[in-house]
Amino acid sequence: MAITKEIIQDKIEIVGEYKTIQIREATVIKEDGVELTRSFERKAFNCISSVKNDDDTFTHTDTDVSSESAEVQAIAAAVWTDDIKAENKAANEATQRY
Repeated sequence: MAITKEIIQDKIEIVGEYKTIQIREATVIKEDGVELTRSFERKAFNCISSVKNDDDTFTHTDTDVSSESAEVQAIAAAVWTDDIKAENKAANEATQRY
């Protein structure tokens, strides 16, 4: 009787104007190759994070996906263009202005 646990990325989506990457990971428990349970977790990544400083300037940091799968890294490189990042920065600043 062998029990195994496998975590797989079973869904990767690109959503919204600023190309947020959403990942669903499934944790699959099997006994002798027969699936017993499957549970899900989600995580999401925006292309940048923006912080308003005390002097009303902003610090923008590109999101690091280097610890994610090669597939997620490739998707981020493809969809997070400089134009998308610039648009996201401008939108973040506009909503955090006051």
